[in-house]
Amino acid sequence: MAKHEASGSLSGILLRRKIVDQATLEELCKEAETTSVRLEKLLVEKKLTTPENITLALAEYLSITPISLKHFTPPEQLIELIPKEILSKRAVMPIARVGKTLTVALSDPFDLMALDELATHTGLIITPVVASEQDIANVISKLSANASQGLDMEELMRNESDVQVVDDSNKEDQNLDEMLEKAEGAPVIRMVNMILVEALRTGASDIHIEPMEKTIRLRYRIDGALVERPAPPKGLQNAIISRVKIMSDLDIAERRIPQDGRFNIKALGKEVDLRVSILPTVNGEKIVMRTLDKSSLAPSLASLGLDPVSERSMQYAIKQPHGIILVTGPTGSGKTTTLYSCLQDLNQIDCNIITCEDPVEYQLAGINQVQINDDVGLSFSAALRSILRQDPDIVLVGEIRDKITAEIAVKAALTGHLVLSTLHTNDAAGAVTRLVDMGIEPFMLGSALVCAQAQRLYRKLCQACRKTLAVTPEMLELNHIDAKFFDGATIYGPGNCPRCTNGYKGRGAIMEVLLVDDSIRQGILSGMNTGQLRELAIKRGMVSLKQAGLTRVRDGITSLDAALAVTGGD
Repeated sequence: MAKHEASGSLSGILLRRKIVDQATLEELCKEAETTSVRLEKLLVEKKLTTPENITLALAEYLSITPISLKHFTPPEQLIELIPKEILSKRAVMPIARVGKTLTVALSDPFDLMALDELATHTGLIITPVVASEQDIANVISKLSANASQGLDMEELMRNESDVQVVDDSNKEDQNLDEMLEKAEGAPVIRMVNMILVEALRTGASDIHIEPMEKTIRLRYRIDGALVERPAPPKGLQNAIISRVKIMSDLDIAERRIPQDGRFNIKALGKEVDLRVSILPTVNGEKIVMRTLDKSSLAPSLASLGLDPVSERSMQYAIKQPHGIILVTGPTGSGKTTTLYSCLQDLNQIDCNIITCEDPVEYQLAGINQVQINDDVGLSFSAALRSILRQDPDIVLVGEIRDKITAEIAVKAALTGHLVLSTLHTNDAAGAVTRLVDMGIEPFMLGSALVCAQAQRLYRKLCQACRKTLAVTPEMLELNHIDAKFFDGATIYGPGNCPRCTNGYKGRGAIMEVLLVDDSIRQGILSGMNTGQLRELAIKRGMVSLKQAGLTRVRDGITSLDAALAVTGGD
């Protein structure tokens, strides 16, 4: 199939509608690539076609409604919803509002950032239609001149001959050539790039592109919570998936099994790795992309913003010449960030640091990092055995998953190495009983363990819009909080402003650090359970996760709901 001939691609639609011939199209595509000017804009600028023809072609390609604004003046209540500078900058125009849904005409329907900005400013669900750039510019000019002649929604509904909806019922029947053609088309590339740039701009840790029955859902995980954003049209589902697969060097023809990959991008002055997971679902393939921004890594433990007790305890632990340090917490609680912060404090020219990780999320200068690969037999235990023959001073084991790995890690700690690793437990004391349950003898664990730490990430309140809240005695009693704890303190809750996401901006870490001293060691040897060890550690000065979280609430850094969401009410 010759280039630009796929009937479902924008280029194919332009050819089929006889808007442009093949030779001219080839020439314009090269010019668009060189000048970064949109192909459809070049066609209008060079007077090769009319804005109306381009609008209809875009509408067919994206399966959204085209509209003419030649005789349209929006009602004043709609114009008040969107600042005039956004109308001009984004070339958009509000058309109608029904309940919480706002219909907006765009000249560039690929501009997802415009949809996102409109949703943020209006607080409404945005439904896009496509209009020509000239039509929108003329309406904005008329508004500036206080023109009064307009078109109401009844007239819009009567002008149904101007509306064209493209049937995409045969989208699943695309052959491989058509999928590849669409995936490599400029509009799809532009849309995927906008999705990625928006993720970097908002600081999203994950991008979810989820196929529904009749729509696509686009969500970003921002500060630990999933936030929905305006999504691409359903008609571009396969093209977007294929584009992400091409970027990740995956097989675009394989749609039956999960695939994993990664790629690197440079945008907004950052260089970011993205880890890609593709999962087949009943409505198509679901994409999740994890953003790994090395510039966001904390350069040291001190920069994590811990409470003074936790920071002193962790600094003491990593300065020990040998022993094992366990970092625990649920998935997504920042364990990797904490471990890397420890390694960066320890990374000196006279120190040999080796890690075994699955996967290696960030590459750190001066540290030897090993990628686990179970398919070829390179498990954590196999890698750890080999690492101990590499004359290491400090060893990081990404996760202790089984008894063999646990035994090797403990023996390494007992033979003069400092070992750092993670476990999946709910609290610091639980790490001790978890290793005993794995089969580690209490006398070995008591001798090897330096500290067990548990952590959570809490959402920080936006300082620009936070608002004071009253905490009722019933809420304090329900969550087992001493009523005197907040005496004299001002408690804040989330507000809402353009600078934040639902009243929160950024996240911070809270920790409980169980340092092993003679009393704790004796408790391990005597077989104390998790609750008894926890109680003893608190008596010995450990700040619990809940206490650390409530302290952040008292300091006005987070809300009570956000603190209890990660620490629980017990």
